[in-house]
Amino acid sequence: MSTPTTGHGTGPFIAAIDQGTTSSRCIVFDRDGRIVSVDQKEHEQILPKPGWVEHDASEIWDNVQEVVAGAIRKAGITKDDVKAIGITNQRETTMLWDRHTGEPVHHAIVWQDTRTDALCKELGRNVGADRFRRETGLPLSSYFAGPKIRWLLDNVEGLQERADRGDLLFGTMDSWVIWNLTGGVNGGVHVTDVTNASRTLLMNLRTLEWDDKICASIGVPKSVLPEIRSSAEVYGEVKGGLLGDVLGGIPVASALGDQQAALFGQTCFAEGEAKSTYGTGTFMLINTGTKAINSYSGLLTTVGYRIGDQKPVYALEGSIAVTGSLVQWMRDQMGLINSAAEIETLASSVEDNGGAYFVPAFSGLFAPYWRPDARGVIAGLTRYVTKAHIARAVLEATAWQTREIADAMNKDSGVELTALKVDGGMTSNNLLMQTLSDVLDAPVVRPMVAETTCLGAAYAAGLAVGFWNDVEELRANWRRAAEWTPKMPEETREAEYKKWRKAVQRTMGWLDDDES
Repeated sequence: MSTPTTGHGTGPFIAAIDQGTTSSRCIVFDRDGRIVSVDQKEHEQILPKPGWVEHDASEIWDNVQEVVAGAIRKAGITKDDVKAIGITNQRETTMLWDRHTGEPVHHAIVWQDTRTDALCKELGRNVGADRFRRETGLPLSSYFAGPKIRWLLDNVEGLQERADRGDLLFGTMDSWVIWNLTGGVNGGVHVTDVTNASRTLLMNLRTLEWDDKICASIGVPKSVLPEIRSSAEVYGEVKGGLLGDVLGGIPVASALGDQQAALFGQTCFAEGEAKSTYGTGTFMLINTGTKAINSYSGLLTTVGYRIGDQKPVYALEGSIAVTGSLVQWMRDQMGLINSAAEIETLASSVEDNGGAYFVPAFSGLFAPYWRPDARGVIAGLTRYVTKAHIARAVLEATAWQTREIADAMNKDSGVELTALKVDGGMTSNNLLMQTLSDVLDAPVVRPMVAETTCLGAAYAAGLAVGFWNDVEELRANWRRAAEWTPKMPEETREAEYKKWRKAVQRTMGWLDDDES
């Protein structure tokens, strides 16, 4: 997949594991934050029922070992050249395993899985989705890990008893990987970091500890929970298993949920610095400094990162359900383009959107509206509109949705967006990047190293072992590949935004109560 860009043995190096939703990979980085080698392997998506998504955690652990060994081999280096290994992971995906045998007791329940919808409604009691929001920064939603643990204990025979006896351990994927890396049943370390813990609905954002009251309310015994640690510290050393030979004795020194790792890899270390990852959907995070800001505008409050015993840094997060997947829809369902790249050429063939606005509320609206009753619309159609105008409206949809989240972030935090650092597959679309800058009225910057998630895990691990001295040194590593600055006149921007918001209103209330 990748050839070494540095001479063999001109290390030292840091390795990072990215345990993602569709695949696991390992990247080896040098001191300048450049990629030396990559190895990657996909795992099976298990779909037992509509809305249910599972992973086989044993298969994932096998793949992790394989890609780590593969990346080290491709780099042509030995364990003497590797100073630490860091971990980033798909967030909220939930599993329980037996502490004595190391065997998962059920498939992992993936973050996208909606089986806990009814349970979350029930847990809301008379308060609703905001019952635990003040303490956790999160709404009660099937997205998060706490209710998934409850579901497993209720629905898999014998699990509640085994949990009561202290035989079970819970983890998100970071905990599972770290426990296995550090020895598994032979003394494996059972930890998670603050960023992953902040996505369980069980951690108090202010104390950074498991919240006794909430654990009791959701029905999660504290005996299954890992110890919460910072995102950058040595948790233990690699030992035993396939990787004992390859990396035995190397410190396991960081853990960050994937979106927080991207914030870290993009070196968004100052208040007001934000990153947005443009993939199938989009995740935007803004650093709000050392204060956790409650959102009244439909965003999540989360821990951005914590380095060792320094104060935690918080973030506000907004998610957009449909961005890259809208381009795929244009290609696969509509047949209006043959490849994703073609949309830029088509959209560039016209000056503007011809008056058409496309709101892709295919599965409702996410942040900042949270309206499951909404469905997609194309508004403002006249006979003048061509497929090129529609293509332009598709790209603008991603930009306007980003603007709505940026506005919500500003409203909640009072922090102005100074610049937006971007990563993910859609950032290769230059027209989209220029449109983003225009509608945000802020610079949009794409870095040299696009693998910001893995880079963030590597940076945190490197800081923990003194490979890099401080965040300023990491900032110096960050290199700009391209930058776009706003060109749109203010009155045009505001007129267009007004039209966009009108179109958004047209999507709401499409499903009746009994349908949604």
